[in-house]
Parts: sequence; structure tokens; C-alpha cells
Amino acid sequence: MYPTALTQLARANPFSAPLFSLQKVEEPQQSLHGQRTRTLAAAATADDEVSCDFGSSKYYALCGFGGILSCGLTHTAVVPLDLVKCRLQVSPDKYKSIGNGFKVTVREDGFRGLAKGWAPTFIGYSMQGLCKFGFYEVFKIFYSDLLGEENTYLWRTSLYLAASASAEFFADIALAPMEAVKVRIQTMPGFANTLRQAVPKMYAEEGLWAFYKGVVPLWMRQIPYTMMKFACFERTVELLYKYAVPKPRSECSKSEQLVVTFVAGYIAGVFCAIVSHPADSVVSVLNKEKGSTAVQVLKKLGPKGVWKGLVARIIMIGTLTALQWFIYDSVKVYFRLPRPPPPEMPESLKKKLGLTE
Repeated sequence: MYPTALTQLARANPFSAPLFSLQKVEEPQQSLHGQRTRTLAAAATADDEVSCDFGSSKYYALCGFGGILSCGLTHTAVVPLDLVKCRLQVSPDKYKSIGNGFKVTVREDGFRGLAKGWAPTFIGYSMQGLCKFGFYEVFKIFYSDLLGEENTYLWRTSLYLAASASAEFFADIALAPMEAVKVRIQTMPGFANTLRQAVPKMYAEEGLWAFYKGVVPLWMRQIPYTMMKFACFERTVELLYKYAVPKPRSECSKSEQLVVTFVAGYIAGVFCAIVSHPADSVVSVLNKEKGSTAVQVLKKLGPKGVWKGLVARIIMIGTLTALQWFIYDSVKVYFRLPRPPPPEMPESLKKKLGLTE
């Protein structure tokens, strides 16, 4: 018989994977020191091939470096699309569509105009990536230790959501100043063309507040976005290996694993764009208009206005998120970091649920 309370908890958990569809029981993986390894991340590397311990300072540092590359490079690469998206949000009367936005921008500023804001984008999102991915790994392990092995498995999606939200809180503080500069350069013609021109002007007009007045809307935009990005990615990887990939993860080459990473990243990116778009519209308008508040901007835009530029953002964020996860996982492969396989139910929990003898 199943222990009633624990069985009801496992079945009622809205974030859990199906717990009663296991076909065979496998022994848990053992580390070099005989300890049971944690299985929270997406990918696999044999213990004797890794360059550092899971959860070590070196591990966190290299994860942060992977975040710098994945966010800094990808956001900089899509600056032209981001510029048009921002202009659609703040000047819908002038920029009618994505195609029209590109035409008007090129006609007024030339092709070089499409690269406006690339410097604050690269710096800001590199800092954000450092905190986002680095702190995600920190908080994921920290919360897992608090929950214990069995609860970590049962509530793993809740853990992904909590860890990513915690990481993004700090990541947005690092991003806010450069995001404000970027939006000002891209959406206010004649204000400034470069980072060096924009920063002193903004400081002279509004002081430090100019760089941090958008941090709350950033939290509104980025925290739901990042929660969706990490939780959806982790669970999509798990489901792809369970239902779509024709062989176990352990038998897939690193290249095949990275393809799964890219696909899961794109799926996660589409949902990310939809969840975070209204707040993104508020941030764009808020950083353009002096003295406005988030509530005032929201009232001005209205229910329809907050969804302007959604198609452009889905294309941008879907591609962006897929490339970010691909680059991040590639960095882990290159530096031979521990990449545990998708989570499996602990043996102790299988016994409590009556799934093993």
C-alpha cells in the first residue's frame, strides 16, 4: 500500500512530472567519493571527465562566464531588431510594422542607424548574464539543499522558478543603467548616438535616478521572463529526452545533446516573450519619457498598446533564448563542467511510493 499523505502530495503537486509511469528502476549514479550525485541540470558528463566539482567556486565562476557570453553576444547580435521593436512600442504612429520600421530607420539614419545602442546593450546584458546564469546555479543548489533530495524531485519546477527569480532580481540591478541608456539612444533621435554621449547627458538631467528609474518595470518584465525561461527549458529538456529523443541521454553525443538544448531553448523563448511583453512595452516608454511612472505609462498604453511589437519580440526572444542556452551549454562542454542528466526519482521515494520492492 502507498503511504497516503505522501502519495497525495506527489499526485497533487501541480509542477511535478508524471510519477507513476516508470518502466524500470535504475541505480542512482555515484560520484567518485561514493556520494549520490544531484541531478538538477540538463546534460551529462562522466565524473572522470569533469574539470571541477559540481557547486565549487570554479564551477560557479565558469557558469557566470558562460552567462556573459550567452547574453552579451546574443543581445548585441539582435540590436537592429530590438531597435525597431522599441520604436514600434514608443512611436506606433511613425513606425507601422517591423518592415516599415526597418525602412524608416534606414532612410533616416542609414544602415549604421540600425546598430544604435550596441555598446550599452553588450555591456548591460553581459553583466545581466553573469548574474542570471551564475546566481541561478547558486540558488538552485542552495534551495535544493534546503529541500532535501526527495522534495527537490517532487517540487523541482517550483525550485527552478524560485532559483531563477532570485537570480534575476540581482541581474536586473546590474542591467538597469545600461538598459536605460540603450532605450534613450534608440528611441530619442538627436539625444545621443553613443554611450559616451548619452551617460553624461542623462546624469546632468536626472542624476542617478535616470539609470535606475526603470528597475521596477525591469523586474516586472525580466523576473517572469526568466522564471519561464529556466523552468520551461529544464522541463522541456526532460520531456524531449523522455518522449522525443529515440535513445537515452547517456548514449547521445555532445553534439546531439546541444541540438536538444537549442530546441528546448527556442520553445522556452516563445513563452518567455509572451509572458514578459507588456512590461517590456512599459519599460521602453518609461525610459523615453521624463518624469513618467510605470502606472502612468500603463494607463497611457492601454490593453492593446502593451502588445505592440509582440511578433518582433517573439522572433527576437525565441531565437535569442535558443542561442543563449546553446552557447551556455557549449561553454560547459568546452570547460568540461559537470552537467548532470535530467532528474530521476530518488530510490528512497520510489520505495515510499511502492514503485520498487
